[in-house]
Amino acid sequence: MNKQIYRGRFAPSPTGDLHLGTLLAAVGSYLQARSQHGEWLMRIEDVDTTRRVKGAADALLRALEGFGFEWDGEVVYQSQRTDLYESALEILSQKDQIYPCTCSRKQLADEGPVYVGHCRQLRLPLAEEHALRLRVEDQLIGFDDQVIGYYQQTLASECGDFVIKRKDGLFAYQLAVVVDDAKQGINEVVRGIDLLDSTPRQIYLQQQLGYAQPDYLHLPLLVDEHGHKLGKSTGAAALDLSQPVFHLHSALELLGQKPPAELARDDLNQLWLWAAEHWNIDLIPTQSLTINQN
Repeated sequence: MNKQIYRGRFAPSPTGDLHLGTLLAAVGSYLQARSQHGEWLMRIEDVDTTRRVKGAADALLRALEGFGFEWDGEVVYQSQRTDLYESALEILSQKDQIYPCTCSRKQLADEGPVYVGHCRQLRLPLAEEHALRLRVEDQLIGFDDQVIGYYQQTLASECGDFVIKRKDGLFAYQLAVVVDDAKQGINEVVRGIDLLDSTPRQIYLQQQLGYAQPDYLHLPLLVDEHGHKLGKSTGAAALDLSQPVFHLHSALELLGQKPPAELARDDLNQLWLWAAEHWNIDLIPTQSLTINQN
């Protein structure tokens, strides 16, 4: 990683209101960038337009501003970058690394999480209405995460060939995020540990496209009392935007940063100043964090 110019990013999906899990990821990525006097970019991951909630992106950005976040440059929207994804797809196509997949959802569900390559030999036109998969080699992909430590996957046996463009014509997250991080010059990705097992696939894509590999830091996941990820799909409560100091203080505590109790009653700027000065990734928990929403 280029240590002289740090470039990080926060890339939420516009699918609902700001909740504690989203705030936690934002705080971690923001402080990692600011503690290194680097840049922090904002990207709205709306490549899956079927999940986009009208008005959610603007509401999310305004909420983050209310918490004191300041991003560098203009906000980037994935839905406006399909030409970049098409260019990357063309590179992979010219290298004969993608193929059409006509497998049904039921067939895939019956076989389990690892794709066994039914369609690998298909020679249908890529432009027709079917998913496109990336061929993966039988190789080990590993990396050092700054919180979790070393993590690895053998893609062929643990993942299989994976979709990079969906049957409905939308680009898959795995391709979009790799292209965006490369084009924006991101040299460290800070995000939730729920995306840890996606990282080897993304590194593999970076290798195939000739992109530099960023560093990675995966933050602990917030879960409810039943062990389910705290998110919009599990009914995570929207944050009370009138209490930014309280919620920011709570997020810092969850990230292991131990802010003084009196700062929970102070102003927002003082809390951010303390957080930037005392940010320490060695204190970040490696286990999931249980939150009782009742």
